Amino acid sequence: MDTQNPNVPSHAHTPVTGKKHPIRRHPHAGLVHDNTRHTARFTVIGNHLAQHPELSLLAIGLGTHIQSLPAGARVDIKSLAARFPEGTTRIAAALRELEAHGYLRRVRERVPGGRIITRTISCNQPGHSGTDAPRPAPRKRTRPPGSKLLPAVPHPAYPAPALLQQATDLLTGLHREDTRLLLATRDVAHLAPGVAAWLERDVSPTAVRHALTTDLPPEALRRPAALLAHRLTAQLPPPPPFRAPTPPPTAPHRFQTCDGCDRAFRAPAPGHCRDCRHDRTELLEAA
Repeated sequence: MDTQNPNVPSHAHTPVTGKKHPIRRHPHAGLVHDNTRHTARFTVIGNHLAQHPELSLLAIGLGTHIQSLPAGARVDIKSLAARFPEGTTRIAAALRELEAHGYLRRVRERVPGGRIITRTISCNQPGHSGTDAPRPAPRKRTRPPGSKLLPAVPHPAYPAPALLQQATDLLTGLHREDTRLLLATRDVAHLAPGVAAWLERDVSPTAVRHALTTDLPPEALRRPAALLAHRLTAQLPPPPPFRAPTPPPTAPHRFQTCDGCDRAFRAPAPGHCRDCRHDRTELLEAA
């Protein structure tokens, strides 16, 4: 009665199959939302911004912050750099990303007194503004396999066709200064707004060419367009100082005939010339 059967296993084996793995992750693992309904001080942000497939995390966060601000708030680069720790260079690059995808528009306006100010317009849904015509959704850039995106470059406030053509001509001629700077057509199109931004700031084409071609590394350049994009952004000069508009020249007075000596003289109205006025004054004083 006490004899145990040695052929009976001490415990049952757990069957292991593809659908019933003992360490299989719970099917409901992942993000869980613990939400409370907002009733005050909240901002509605579209998922097209919060989950944008091309914007950087900094640009998404900065776009969200800007949309939460009241009208009239300062959103220039210096004000944002004082508010956040990222610094002016990264904030400027994020603003250019938002501008390229239609979430920001920066326009220049002339105010009374002749000054020109920059006004920033925030768009919570690009392409649906009441002041602009609908814009097509930005197309995803296509590039050869294995290539990297070029760094962002500055953009001019007024991208006039003549200015962009001048910038394009400058870039296509850089290989005459250094054969390593022979650029592809797509690279020239990417860099042209950056060169135009320099030219718009009263920098001569010769000075722009000097800034892009001097002190280059002695070895071969793997990505010359990326190096030029970095220089265009990192060495961007400040805007020129404000110059008050020159007043138009004052038109000279018409010729008048003196009522005392018939001499011609310039004056706003008929009367006596300077000599006759002087003589009349002496006579009055003598009397």
